Amino acid sequence: MNTPLYFPPDPPADQPLNQYVTSVGEDRRITFRLFAPDAQRVCVIFGKLDPAATKPIPLKRDKNGVWRTTLDPVEANLYEYYFNVDGFRSIDTGSRFPKPQRQINTSLILVPGSLLDRRNVPHGDLRLITFHSNALQLERQMYVYTPPGYGDRALPTLYLYHGFGDTAESWITQGRAPEILDNLLSEGRIEPMVVVIPDTETDIPLAIPENFPATTRRQTFYPINASAADRELIDDIVPYMEAHFRIRMDAQGRAIGGLSQGGYQALVTGLSHLEKFAWVATFSGVTTTTVPNDRVSSALADPSALSAALRDFTVTVGSDDSVTGDDIAGLKTILDEKKIAYHYHEFPGCGHEMDVWRLSLIEWLPKLFRE
Repeated sequence: MNTPLYFPPDPPADQPLNQYVTSVGEDRRITFRLFAPDAQRVCVIFGKLDPAATKPIPLKRDKNGVWRTTLDPVEANLYEYYFNVDGFRSIDTGSRFPKPQRQINTSLILVPGSLLDRRNVPHGDLRLITFHSNALQLERQMYVYTPPGYGDRALPTLYLYHGFGDTAESWITQGRAPEILDNLLSEGRIEPMVVVIPDTETDIPLAIPENFPATTRRQTFYPINASAADRELIDDIVPYMEAHFRIRMDAQGRAIGGLSQGGYQALVTGLSHLEKFAWVATFSGVTTTTVPNDRVSSALADPSALSAALRDFTVTVGSDDSVTGDDIAGLKTILDEKKIAYHYHEFPGCGHEMDVWRLSLIEWLPKLFRE
C-alpha cells in the first residue's frame, strides 16, 4: 500500500522560532537544530566537508520533533555544514546563509571574533553591475567593491575570480572580501583599491559546466571556459571599469588573482597579458600541470620577461590539498627550475578549502600596489 503524500508541519507558532533553528552562543558553541519530526536519522557534517577528513555528528530528536546537538567551543571563523536526513543531503532550512553555489547543498555559519566580522569601521560600497559582454554575447553580472573615500583619485584595481561550482557571490558571502577589505583598510594595512569580482563561469553554449563529466572536466571544459573568460575580461570588463570608475590604467595599477578554477583563470589571463597586470596570485589553483595552456607555458619559458613584468607572483596551497596539490607542486617545480621569483605559502593541515583562500587573500592584499 502506498503511503499518502502530505505537507510536512511547520514549527509550532506558539513557540519562539529560535528554539528550532541553528544558533551560535556567546561562548562560541554552535547548537545545530533541525525541525524534522518524521525523520528517522539526522546528522550534521561540519567544518571540513571532505569525507576522509571528518565524521558525521549525530543529532538527537526531542519531544517537539527538533533534532539537535551542541558542539564544544570552536575558533572564530566562517564554517560550512550540511545535514544528512535519512540519507538526503540538505542545507539548513532554518538558516539564511546558504553557501553561494550553482547547485546549493551547503550552509554557512559565522562564529564572530575574527577579521571576517562586520566591524564598526568605515565601509566601502558593494555594487552588483549588469553589463553586456560582447565577447560572450550574453548579459552578465559582476560585483564591484569601492573603498571608503572612493572618488578622490584614480585607484588601482584587483580582479578576483572564484572557484568551480560557486558563483560570483562566493568571494562576497563566504570569502568575506568586503569585510576583510574594510577591516584591513581601517588598520592601515592595505592600499585603497577597487575590487572587481566577475563570474568565473562564462556559460557560453560550449562551456556550461553541468554538461561535462567530472572525470574529463579539466581536459574539456576548463580550456574553453578560460579562453572565453579571458576575452570577456580584456575586451569587456576592463574597458567597462575604465569607462565607469576612477581607476588606474597601467599594469602597475592592476592585479589579478583567484582560487582553484579561478586560480587557473588568474594564471591564464595574468601571464597572457603581462602588459596589463603586474600582480598575479593563484590560491590552490589548477595549473598547466593538468590543463595545458600555450600562452602560460610561453610566459613561463621566458623568466627574464616574466620577472621584469611582475611586481609580485604569489602561489598558495593547503598542505593536504588532494584536488590541486599536484597542480601547485608542478607549477612550483617550473618556477624553481626557471628561477622565477615568487612568494609561496603552504598552509599546514589544510586541504582544498576556504580557510586557505581567505587567509591567502588576507596575506596577499598588503603586498599589492605598494610603490
